[in-house]
Amino acid sequence: MYTKHDSFFALKLKKQKKINHIIDRINKTSKDTSIIEKLSLEHKILLKKAIQDLLDNSEPSSKIKFNLKSNVIAEITTLADSDLPRYLVHRYRYEIFPQTKTIDNFPPYLQIEPTSICNYRCVFCFETDETFTNKKNGHMGQMKLDLFKKVIDQAEGNIEFISVASRGEPLACSDIVKMLEYTIGKFLNLKLNTNASLLDEKKCHAILSGGVKTIVFSADAATEPLYSQLRVNGSLSKVLKNIENFKKIKETKYPNNPIISRISGVKFNNEQNFNSMEKVWGDLVDQVAFVNYNPWENSYNKAPNNIIDPCSDLWRRMFVWWDGKINPCDVDYKSHLSVGNFYKNNIQELWNSEKYGLLRETHLNKKRQKISPCSSCVVI
Repeated sequence: MYTKHDSFFALKLKKQKKINHIIDRINKTSKDTSIIEKLSLEHKILLKKAIQDLLDNSEPSSKIKFNLKSNVIAEITTLADSDLPRYLVHRYRYEIFPQTKTIDNFPPYLQIEPTSICNYRCVFCFETDETFTNKKNGHMGQMKLDLFKKVIDQAEGNIEFISVASRGEPLACSDIVKMLEYTIGKFLNLKLNTNASLLDEKKCHAILSGGVKTIVFSADAATEPLYSQLRVNGSLSKVLKNIENFKKIKETKYPNNPIISRISGVKFNNEQNFNSMEKVWGDLVDQVAFVNYNPWENSYNKAPNNIIDPCSDLWRRMFVWWDGKINPCDVDYKSHLSVGNFYKNNIQELWNSEKYGLLRETHLNKKRQKISPCSSCVVI
């Protein structure tokens, strides 16, 4: 089984604040009425629950409890004190709501797909499925800038955790620079995932001057030929050069930008070595990570498994594809489970739609085996 909220196989951070320092900051800001009064009543209640869990030093139990993982502490370190309460509320929703099966007006996490097109054919990715990448089948395309702006406008003030990436390579989108510029100052936690092969100087500036809070460079190896064997069509030397240039531009032009940079690879086989990853990439980024392999390639052709636990993503995140389709996950990369379209309904309506609700109910009733590709998926 693939546990979505705990997907790191390995994670090494260059710098790490101690948890006590973070707790002291949280305590201080939680008593500042000028900050707290800006929260809704519902969010004040969630903040109180989050802080109670963080201050609870009792022994671990079966009780669902909110805590701060090392990557979360790193994110908090980049925030102003005035943003801490709001961040904690939305982090609590992201971590706890999927465990308690709680739904409110908006998804805790929104993934927006600038494009489904990718220049790589990674061996563990659904981009290897030619029925998906064949343009005649209608899955390939780029999001229109106007649609992106409308999604951002609806998300602003309602969702703080945004990812500008999904099935394709976001930097392959012709409007990506304008898209990133439009996100400036709108979210506490906006993440961009990229293979870095298309990371030119203009895009570096767009990322560093835009609303991106975390940049994740996807790389699964630090040596050839393993890199290009896993990331087919990729070039390790080119990616290294691009990330080195990104680091140089950040240090010289944006020295005060607290953006977090991470190399993240999929732990696909035993040839991959974390020490090698850290040695090559460690000086270029703030964090080096491996995430557990989620076998989602060709998910429609796999035999059903025996997993009956509900998928946590049904209560955690929502995907907006390039064409406006709304999907509950990206294992269903051909949108068999699409719950609607952004062109017809808004985010709140879609997240609380009858179709989404029926899908959640089926999973709660331990009947995911009746739905494809849920029947062969390992995510819980």
